[in-house]
Amino acid sequence: MTGADPADPVAATDDDAAELIAQLRELAGADPVEVRQVVAEVLAALDRAAGGALREHLPETIRVDAGLDAASSA
Repeated sequence: MTGADPADPVAATDDDAAELIAQLRELAGADPVEVRQVVAEVLAALDRAAGGALREHLPETIRVDAGLDAASSA
């Protein structure tokens, strides 16, 4: 069989998330301001990809940091 088990995507997602967290922590050690900027850019890109639906699920402070509140008033 060439298909993956249903559990495999979850494991891969968990591994990817753990790797991303590790990379962000490494960046934070060097420059926390840069990490905030990277996270804001990633959230904005994810929100665009989701057609603006992601911002509805984020706390207000994160939406403001990521610059997503201004777009929600449009």
